[in-house]
Amino acid sequence: MTKSSDAMRRVVHLRSAGTALILDLRQTGLPTVVHWGADPGPCDEAELEAVAEAAVPPHVINLIDGPVSHSVLPEGHTGWFGIPGLSGSRGGQAWAPRFTVSEAVQEGRRLTVEAADPATALGLRLTVELTGSGLVRLRTAVRNDGNDDCRVDAVSAVLPVPDRAVELLDLTGRWSQERQPQRGPFPVGVHLREGRRGRTGADAATVLVAGTTGFGFRSGEVWAVHTAWSGNHRTWAERTGEGFRTLGGGESLLPGEIVLRPGESYQTPELYFGWADGLDELAARFHRHLRERPGHPRSPRPVNLNVWEAVYFDHDLGKLLTLAERGAAIGVERFVLDDGWFHHRNGPDRGLGDWFVDERTWPGGLHPLVNRVKELGMTFGLWFEPEMISPNSKLAVEHPEWILRARPQLPPASRWQQVLDLAEPEAFTYVLERMSGIIAEYGVGYLKWDHNRDLIEAPGVHRQTLAAYRLMDELRAAFPGLEIESCSSGGARVDLAILEHTDRVWASDCIDPLERQSIQRWTSQLIPLELIGGHVASAVSHTTGRRHDLAFRAITSLFAHFGLELDLTALDDADTASLASWIALYKHYRELLHSGTLVRDEHPSTGRWLTGVVTPELALYSVAAVRRSREEPAGRMTFPGLDPARRYAIRLVGPDRDDLGNPPRWLDSPAVFGGATLATIGVRLPSLLPETAMLVEVAAVP
Repeated sequence: MTKSSDAMRRVVHLRSAGTALILDLRQTGLPTVVHWGADPGPCDEAELEAVAEAAVPPHVINLIDGPVSHSVLPEGHTGWFGIPGLSGSRGGQAWAPRFTVSEAVQEGRRLTVEAADPATALGLRLTVELTGSGLVRLRTAVRNDGNDDCRVDAVSAVLPVPDRAVELLDLTGRWSQERQPQRGPFPVGVHLREGRRGRTGADAATVLVAGTTGFGFRSGEVWAVHTAWSGNHRTWAERTGEGFRTLGGGESLLPGEIVLRPGESYQTPELYFGWADGLDELAARFHRHLRERPGHPRSPRPVNLNVWEAVYFDHDLGKLLTLAERGAAIGVERFVLDDGWFHHRNGPDRGLGDWFVDERTWPGGLHPLVNRVKELGMTFGLWFEPEMISPNSKLAVEHPEWILRARPQLPPASRWQQVLDLAEPEAFTYVLERMSGIIAEYGVGYLKWDHNRDLIEAPGVHRQTLAAYRLMDELRAAFPGLEIESCSSGGARVDLAILEHTDRVWASDCIDPLERQSIQRWTSQLIPLELIGGHVASAVSHTTGRRHDLAFRAITSLFAHFGLELDLTALDDADTASLASWIALYKHYRELLHSGTLVRDEHPSTGRWLTGVVTPELALYSVAAVRRSREEPAGRMTFPGLDPARRYAIRLVGPDRDDLGNPPRWLDSPAVFGGATLATIGVRLPSLLPETAMLVEVAAVP
C-alpha cells in the first residue's frame, strides 16, 4: 500500500496483463490520463514525469489561456466542451464544480482519490483499478457536503483513446435478434448509445469499441467500454474539435431521480474499459475477469431441458413426466419448468404476482413432477417473473399501489403486464417470501428469472434496479447453491452487473441456429460461453419458421451452456439417439469449452464462420456456413490460437463424413500439422451446404 502522501502529486503507473494506465496527479485537480493501452514496461519516476510532460497539449489560440486537458471526470473549467463528468445543481446554482484532491491512496493496482469542492459543497471518491486481466474498472461516488439538497443529473467517466482509433464498432438489435454488430468511422461529435428501457435492452451497445483501421478478431488495436448496469444507462464515443477522443459511460438518470440530502452519496455503476490487440484478445480479457471471480460457476455446466417450446402453457403432468423420463434417458441433468405453473396462469395475460401453485392444473402441487425429476437424477428448475404483475391478478386487486407508475393512470401495458414496484418494502417482502416458500418446498436449484417488458413511464428505475439485485442476493444467501439465469424477453438484460447476481444469461428467445450463430458470436464479445444459455430447438424454429438439421442445431449450441428446448416426445428413435450422442459430445468437451480461449474468424468470400475454443493441448472448432458461398470449392480455413511450436492431429468430430458430400482428402487419413501451419496456411474445407456446420477437433501429439 502506498501512503496517500506518496500517491499525491505524482505520476501513477498501473500495470497488468500487458496493459498500462498512467495517471497524472501532479496538479491539485482530478487525475488526468497520460496513457491507456499497451504496457511500455517498467518506468522510473523520472521517466514517468517526462512521459506526463510530453503528453501536455500545446496552447492553441482562441481556447483557454493554458493547455486544455481533462480528467477521467471532465470539468468545464479545464476548457472541456464535451460531455461533462458531473451534471446537477442546487436549485439551478452550484453546477460547475472544481474539485481539489485531498487524498490519493494506491493499493497495488487500485487508486482511490478523495476530492472536494467547497464552492458547490460536493465531495467525490474516484476508484480506478486495473484488474488481473488488464481491464480498467472505474467507479465514482458523489457526496453532498452542503446543508441543502443537491440534485444529481449525471455522473460520467471517460478514458481517452489515441488519434489512431478511427473506427467504431458496437452492437444493436431487437427481440429475437439481439447483439448485431454495426460499424463505421469515428466521427466528430458524439456517438451516443442511450438505453431508457429500464433494463439493459435488446438494442444495447453492450461493448462499444474504437479501433485502428480495419481492426478485426486478431488484428488491430482496440479500446472498449462497457457500462455495467441493468437499468437506464449511457455509453458513448466522443471526438471534439480540439482533437480529444474519449470513450465513456454512466447511468442515465430520470429527472429528479437522484436528489442527495445533506450527507448522502450517490454511487455510480462500474465502468469497464479494455485495451487489446484485436477483438478476440479483448473478449479474452472480459472472460478472464469473469472467470477469476470467487463466485464464478466452477462445476460442470449441466445439460438443461427447458420445456417451454415443448408445452407452452399446457401443463399436463403426464406429458411433463414423459419429457423428464426421455430427457434423463439421453443425458439431461437439469429439468426446468417454465411459465404457466402458478395461480390461474393458463395464458400470458394473467397470474403474474400470484406466486402460488395453481390448484386446478396441479391439484397435488408440483410434488409429483419434482419428485420424479429428482428420482431420475436431475435437478429441478422453475420459471419466475418477480418484477412484474398482471393487472387482473389477485395481488394487483389487493395492492394496486404496488404497480410502478408516474401518474394515477397505469402506464401502457406491454405483454399484458405492468411492473411491480420492488422498491416498495412491503412488495419486496411479499415477493421474497413467496419465492422463498416455493424454493424451499420443492427444493428448487435453479431459477429462470424473466423480465418481459420495458419500463414505460416508470419512476425510480435506479431504485427498482437495485431492489432487483437485492432480491436475487437475498435468495442466493438463503439458498446456497441456487443458480439464477437472467432472462429478459430473451437477451435484453445482458451486462456485467447482472452477472454479479446471476449465473447465466439467456442470449435470446430465438433459438434458430442461424440467428444464434450471430447472437452468440457477439454476446461472447463480453461474456464467456459457460454463462451464455444456448439450446437445441425443434427442427422447425418457432420464431423464424426455418428448418435445420440436428447437427447444425447441436453444433451451434455446443458453443454456449448447452441445453434442449424441444418436444422430445415428437422425436423418432433415430433422432433421439442422435441427440443423445450430441449431449455426450458436449459432456466430453465442456471442460474445454468453458475454460479455454475463444477464437473467431470468417472466410469473407465463402460465408463460413469459424468459432473455436483453444488450449495449448486441445482445441475444438466449429465451421458454419451462414450464407451461400460466392466461390466453390471453398478456400482454405486457418485455425488460430494454437501453439505454433506444437504438432496437432486434426479430425472431423461431426457430422458424419458421409453427410459432407465430397470432402477434401485430408479427412481420409490421419492428418498432422504444426500449429503455425494451421494458423497461417490452413486446410481446404468441404463444400458445406448453406446453414450447416462441421465440428473439428485439433489435438496436440507428441
